[in-house]
Amino acid sequence: MAAAHFSTLGWSRIAVTLVLLGLVSQSCAGRLPGSRQKLEVQKHLNRLNKPAVKTIQSPDGDTIDCVRISHQPAFDHPFLKDHKIQTRPSFSPEGLFAEDKVSTESNQGTNPITQLWHVNGKCPEDTIPIRRTKKDDVLRASSVKRYGKKKHRAIPKPRSPDPDLVNESGHQHAIAYVEGDKYYGAKATINVWEPKIQQPNEFSLSQIWILGGSFGEDLNSIEAGWQVSPDLYGDNNTRLFTYWTSDAYQATGCYNLLCSGFIQINSEVAMGASISPVSGFRNSQFDISILVWKDPKEGNWWMQFGNGYVLGYWPSFLFSYLADSASMIEWGGEVVNSEPDGQHTSTQMGSGRFPEEGFGKSSYFRNIQVVDSSNNLKAPKGIGTFTEQSNCYDVQTGSNGDWGHYFYFGGPGRNPNCP
Repeated sequence: MAAAHFSTLGWSRIAVTLVLLGLVSQSCAGRLPGSRQKLEVQKHLNRLNKPAVKTIQSPDGDTIDCVRISHQPAFDHPFLKDHKIQTRPSFSPEGLFAEDKVSTESNQGTNPITQLWHVNGKCPEDTIPIRRTKKDDVLRASSVKRYGKKKHRAIPKPRSPDPDLVNESGHQHAIAYVEGDKYYGAKATINVWEPKIQQPNEFSLSQIWILGGSFGEDLNSIEAGWQVSPDLYGDNNTRLFTYWTSDAYQATGCYNLLCSGFIQINSEVAMGASISPVSGFRNSQFDISILVWKDPKEGNWWMQFGNGYVLGYWPSFLFSYLADSASMIEWGGEVVNSEPDGQHTSTQMGSGRFPEEGFGKSSYFRNIQVVDSSNNLKAPKGIGTFTEQSNCYDVQTGSNGDWGHYFYFGGPGRNPNCP
């Protein structure tokens, strides 16, 4: 046995040496027992997981590291080496929809939402909470390079001339949208659920999209909302997330803080951490408010969570089209339909119920607004809706005094009308 062990070990060492000397091909090196991949994964983890001032264990198994603001992943970006952190936006949008106007029916049970890790502590001032990336998280990705990134074509494209183009990625949507103007931000209050996911490689999310450019290779997008993604997080918890890209998800951008880009300034909210509690069917309803807007003075895109948590900003230099303004805003749900067993997935969108079931059963976006060129929040004009297969997931809009413009959306996926 010892001789056999030595020969394997001996070959590994020889192969590594030959690879380093360039005497064997990379494909041959790929047959080493995972040593190159291990090295690559570890290097990536070292890049992402910054030294912590304090570490908090969350009840859901997450580790939250309190990292100095100036040491966060954003500052790995070559353009941010000498960046002076903007500690607050120069201007916030005027005309925030008064939250106290929300009717008692719609507000029943909407107690403040917290994140699970808060149970065991909080981060000191001048630090930000970062969910620690584990080795298993990276290994679940198709490659180290693709970890934390969405797949290409993961964008709802209303009125696409070619329906096959819309469905080719397996992503399905139920959204409301506006286009045809210059937009400088968007806001919504989003109902939080924990949809069931059929396959680990599928996800379900509810989010806002701030879009610039065409739907080709040059698409700019800023996204924020909640998601359930077993592949990304290793569980079925509902989590707060953000995303950005400036080239249609090809090389730029990522979820949360999994690459350099977004600069976080808030010490209380962790990107990618679990949201608690979630809404129950015919039970208490819980929702979160998200606002993304462009600072008219500095040009950076800011994000606010809830009524007072300004989380941070995407520097405008990350983008081409969004360096000026957005040309389209979308609100709604998205799932991955990988068609397991050749049938439509039963992954739920929103609550897993269709919009017509209404309050307490279906999921909703309420008080949806856009930010105009004068930095005012306004009701969106000319709202359109879009879904690829309304028998699987659907959307219905409405408006009233309490909820402003709103819509119910979602569905169960596979059912007798959605085979």
